[in-house]
Amino acid sequence: MNPALSVVFLTTLIGAGQGLFVAMYVAQAGGAMGALPVQDGVRFYALGSALSLLLLGGGLLASFFHLGHPERAWRAVAMWRTSWLSREVIALPAFMAAVFVYGALHYLGWNDNLFGAASPGGGWTYVAGGVGVLLCITLFVCTGMIYACIKFIEEWHTPFTLINFTLLGVASGFVLATGFSAFAAPALVKFFGAWAITLTLVALIFRAASLLRNKRIRHMSNLQTAIGVKHTKIQQKAQGAMGGSFNTREFFHGKSALFLRSVKWIFLVLTFVAPVPLLWLALSSGAAALFVLAHLVQFIGLIAERWFFFAQAKHPQNLYYQTIS
Repeated sequence: MNPALSVVFLTTLIGAGQGLFVAMYVAQAGGAMGALPVQDGVRFYALGSALSLLLLGGGLLASFFHLGHPERAWRAVAMWRTSWLSREVIALPAFMAAVFVYGALHYLGWNDNLFGAASPGGGWTYVAGGVGVLLCITLFVCTGMIYACIKFIEEWHTPFTLINFTLLGVASGFVLATGFSAFAAPALVKFFGAWAITLTLVALIFRAASLLRNKRIRHMSNLQTAIGVKHTKIQQKAQGAMGGSFNTREFFHGKSALFLRSVKWIFLVLTFVAPVPLLWLALSSGAAALFVLAHLVQFIGLIAERWFFFAQAKHPQNLYYQTIS
């Protein structure tokens, strides 16, 4: 497939925004149970929600550059009964609304206990955050299933697609939360840092498993099945057209196998290998700049990872457009 940068930025930005929100809500729940220090509502939760909304809004804005007619974007919700894309279009604004309410409640201090003083953790922010987490999970599922449900693109049609979208989003969010807490909630730095390293390594395991699985795929479609000829030796001499077309532009990236291998190793290093020692050094030294650097390095790696995710997918129609004579 030919990766659209708008979709690359959409999926990476909203994933980081979702992960950051999950990290904040975990910290708040931990504070309610006495396992973590309680943080200031404005400095940490309200500002963190604003940062999450900034990432989500950036992803939403990027998605409009992928539309031929942005003014008709509202029509995307019409097929919500059968289309995961339509469901994502509904889930993203709903999640953004929940994040806004969560941050606004913290900013205004509207966190009265709903179930009496003897029942900790029953404030409005916990309810809003709980709804936000459910919508966050829904959004991860919708985004991943857009690609995982396409049976004829075998690189995507696997549970690894949904798992990796979720793990990479949560891992990048926790790395961002580590850097953010270094400025807004220093008492949470070690907690977020340890989880950021753990989630990054777990994400590496599943992403490596998906790469190994895709490497071993034996595609159901080949030149023989494409043209209905069972001869063992078929060589394509031309693509059947004098120049490019929609098919050659949208369904094939045009890069060499060497380029693809280079991008694969680049994203593996930047997304998984480099951030771990950077986070470890930052936790050891307390240098806040290293936390920020770890997030920036990982995010660049995520962009390369998502580009590779789309480029690696082999659309069966490319069997007709492999050669330009």
